[in-house]
Amino acid sequence: MKSLFLATAAVAAFAAAPALAQDGVGSIGVVYSNSDVDVAGSEAELESATVDAAFAVPVTADWTVTLDGAFNYGLDDLADDNTNVNGRIHATTLVSGVRVGAFAGGSEVYGEQLWSFGAEAQTYLDKVTLTGSLAYETLEGSDAEAWTVAGDASYFINPNFRVNGGAGWTTVEAGGLDVDGWQANVGGEYRIPGTGMGVVAGFTHAELEDVDVSIDTLSIGLRFSFGGDLQSRERAGADLGRTAAGIGGMAGSLL
Repeated sequence: MKSLFLATAAVAAFAAAPALAQDGVGSIGVVYSNSDVDVAGSEAELESATVDAAFAVPVTADWTVTLDGAFNYGLDDLADDNTNVNGRIHATTLVSGVRVGAFAGGSEVYGEQLWSFGAEAQTYLDKVTLTGSLAYETLEGSDAEAWTVAGDASYFINPNFRVNGGAGWTTVEAGGLDVDGWQANVGGEYRIPGTGMGVVAGFTHAELEDVDVSIDTLSIGLRFSFGGDLQSRERAGADLGRTAAGIGGMAGSLL
């Protein structure tokens, strides 16, 4: 692992989540993903498994810190290193009912370190949560950099049943070349009444237009939540990692 900071963010989320299960707000999940990748007409089917954790804790009367991290293992021998670890730290506060703040973190994919910094905002309506984020990312040891703007809308059919949809737009600059990309996703989560356990599912379509790459990813998994129902978890700031902008998620889907 190249980065102590990245490892700390990911490991802290996993280590602290069980300890906070009684008093904190967050979740731990296990997700299987299947991706259909098309590169200039050449197709491949890839599989991966991910274990992730996230939690939010108030540090003052006004500020909340959210940690999230994930370990992803590619089930296909696409590269010598088919593991990915990522982690983020978010610092947010409520301003007139709107959660605003910033995040920092990174993702290590195929042995390369991608750093991420950004700003985010989240507003809460009766049954709807709207999230927007802006991220700057850079690949360590190179001149590659990217800007991404993304948005997400969650609708709560009831406090333990969420459906959501989102989209993001990215521009990448590397070696004097500019590459544009976008992705759109739909998903949902249902928490079984009387338990902390629930099921999650989602579908994402991503494209890098100038290099003729597209990725369709279907995911399904189990998630254990603690600290309240799904709507309370989101309003506490524990789901910010799910909607943070960035190209790391697209890269991770190739594992």
